[in-house]
Amino acid sequence: MTGIKQLTEQDRKARAEANEGLPTLGFESGTPYDDYVGTATLHGLQRTITDAPEELPFLVTTQVMELYFGLLRTEWRLAQRQLDADDVTAATLTIRRTVRHFEALNAAWAALSWLTPAQFNSFRDALGEGSGFQSALYRHVEFLLGNKSEALIRPHRRNPEAYEELVEALHRPSLYDSVLAFLARAGHAVPRSVLDRDLAAEYGPDPEVEAVWVEVYGGPLAPLAEALTDLAEQFSDWRYRHLMAVRRSMGAKPGSGGSSGLTWLERSMRREIFPELWTARTLM
Repeated sequence: MTGIKQLTEQDRKARAEANEGLPTLGFESGTPYDDYVGTATLHGLQRTITDAPEELPFLVTTQVMELYFGLLRTEWRLAQRQLDADDVTAATLTIRRTVRHFEALNAAWAALSWLTPAQFNSFRDALGEGSGFQSALYRHVEFLLGNKSEALIRPHRRNPEAYEELVEALHRPSLYDSVLAFLARAGHAVPRSVLDRDLAAEYGPDPEVEAVWVEVYGGPLAPLAEALTDLAEQFSDWRYRHLMAVRRSMGAKPGSGGSSGLTWLERSMRREIFPELWTARTLM
């Protein structure tokens, strides 16, 4: 990275000896840490629009979540490339890593668990029509998990870069599609109707895929199935925590982005990802 001088193990050892074990205190410009993390830019992004003290933690938590959405998108794309290369060991490790990312993402809701209706109302009006529903990165995350809907990319039509990325994601395989294609290449009887389906449509469960997962759980690919199940559970936890945060801070009031709020989230929770991974358990 520009501005950062790379060091070897020998460099670090020599520096520690020269400093007699103390940290380096003098630098020619900014610290390498600030250069790498971009702290000035990062902390400059917290621009509140009211004087309400509750707004800053709300904004910071939302921005942290956006960073995790981007991380998950990058990781799942990597997992797809690994699956496409039939490197299931690497893909499983990547998916397991994202389960840990999701745990941290879900923990972020705790930073808003104290928000009462009165506190939220102290800055909510100033947000106008701004809503988490409008997050392009979250929509991309949902598309990668198989929850697809052409209608939900329409809010981004005036943001060409985000819109084009979502159109591409809508028509590309989801992570689950990549998994099923891999299982088919590995000799499992994934039906052609599933492999050749319209990728822009939301995935629907198939009894033959359910039978494939029963078979998978009896063989060496079971760790992949469990990693995906852990991921699905974390995603369900995310949606539940989101629902409860809304319920706690605003009850059943209409959402800022034009939705019915609580009932919209309750309806969204019924859209399961990786559905056969759950129903197959009844047959094992």
